[in-house]
Amino acid sequence: MKLRWVAALAASLSIASASLQAQTFINIRSQDAPKYDPHSNTSSGMGHPMYMMGDTLVAMGWDLKSVHPLLAKSWDISADGLTYTFKLRDDVTFCSGKKFTAADVIYSFTRLANPEAKFPFYWRLGEIDSLTAPDPYTLVYKLKRPHSELLIDLSNFAATIINEDNVKALGADFGVKGFDGTGPLCWESWEPRKDLVLKRHAAYKWGPTGVYKDAGPVKYERMIWRIVPEETTRMAAMLAGQADFTHWAPLQAIDAFKKAPNLAVYEPEAFFTLYYYGLKTTREHMKDKRVRAALSHLLDREEINKAIFFGQAEVARSLVHPKAQDFDPATLDVLTKQDVELSKRLLDEAGWTMESDGFRHKDGKKLELLLYSYTVGQNPKLSEVLQGAARKVGVDIKIQMWDPTVFFQKIALQEYDIWTLSVPYTSAGDQLYLYYYSKNRPVPNRMMWGDPQTDKLLEAGRGATSEDARREAFFKVQKLVHDEALMIPAAHSRLHLIAKKSIKNVRAHGNYGAALYKGLDIQP
Repeated sequence: MKLRWVAALAASLSIASASLQAQTFINIRSQDAPKYDPHSNTSSGMGHPMYMMGDTLVAMGWDLKSVHPLLAKSWDISADGLTYTFKLRDDVTFCSGKKFTAADVIYSFTRLANPEAKFPFYWRLGEIDSLTAPDPYTLVYKLKRPHSELLIDLSNFAATIINEDNVKALGADFGVKGFDGTGPLCWESWEPRKDLVLKRHAAYKWGPTGVYKDAGPVKYERMIWRIVPEETTRMAAMLAGQADFTHWAPLQAIDAFKKAPNLAVYEPEAFFTLYYYGLKTTREHMKDKRVRAALSHLLDREEINKAIFFGQAEVARSLVHPKAQDFDPATLDVLTKQDVELSKRLLDEAGWTMESDGFRHKDGKKLELLLYSYTVGQNPKLSEVLQGAARKVGVDIKIQMWDPTVFFQKIALQEYDIWTLSVPYTSAGDQLYLYYYSKNRPVPNRMMWGDPQTDKLLEAGRGATSEDARREAFFKVQKLVHDEALMIPAAHSRLHLIAKKSIKNVRAHGNYGAALYKGLDIQP
């Protein structure tokens, strides 16, 4: 293995030499973003550095449950849950030097909520009735109906506050040739699929209260977000000390990283990302929930963790992680207990009978399913595991593998039955609303699940004005989607932040997988 690392390192043209200034951190990752506009896409490639380039009104705590002041220093919520009054900081500036005021918040949220723009995370803002500013540092945020997780959603990178002047000046090149935010790091340059270079925002002193010890500015000059697609090369770079951080770590290398004298491995207090198989309920063979449940009960998730995730994931016993807000313990093992005989019975009950060719048939048709996957991470192997397990009970799964540059375009279509993917989330409600609300069809509700009862419960949970009411509604949704077998849980991912041991005050955050989050306490 060492020879592979050395060879990969020697061959790599992507990793900078050791002569880089000590005040520059290199953070290596596998994927870039199409552009750095926080409203236009939901990719982690965009979202992770966006937390450093920009700020949100509130910040997410280490537990992924508590919300802390950031651009908003305080807030009041009306008894009916319809009006949020935010008191904003008066000492914040954009990287350009422009003073931050409530007008910037109103512009940012109006742009994100614009129905004509069709930005993917518009719904995180709730149903806005009005946004007004009685003075430059007060924002009155009125909703048409309560949104129980508004503060959590306002901590998401999609709610980053942007500079209207910057958007208008750059036009279509906003997020391509520049980005003017209020974050601890400022845009310096971007060479797509190579380097995003961020420099210190010297005026920054408003880091989130209660999250970081240091409010800013950061104690380093630059951070380079470098694209290194090859797993082996990322591994070699970290072991050789030619990069400072990565949380795009090959799972098979985690133990080696832990043993390396120059490296440390950090995991966040809370982190929620589900690897899953999605099942498209509108497809002919996927309409029967007995077929969907049969597929789920075929899998040995302990073995998936060992063989595919190298023991570095958590065994999935439910769709929602047990530590997430509003998780329902009653859903444990409903879908995830391996029981091949149960799978056979369910397929029999659904009318699919084994024939001489070794496959199941019904009404003259073979039970053949098309699975879309892509060539990143654990997805190819996850596809093969389900294919192999299904073959043993007479289900023929054909796999179509796509490059990541086209995969998301392909899964927006309706030409397949199953797909593999992972989804980050911050709470049960976040995952449930994202994937099961009928208005989120066809993306991200690729199951095409359109059920009035599900919608009613989701709306009740989002509109709840008490924790008990919210929890009750989201418990019911979890029971429903587990009973319907709309997704097959594969594994709960774990986040590993690899850093040079010499770097001080490193702590991993789990907010949508942004391990460095705002990067305020770290120092060379």
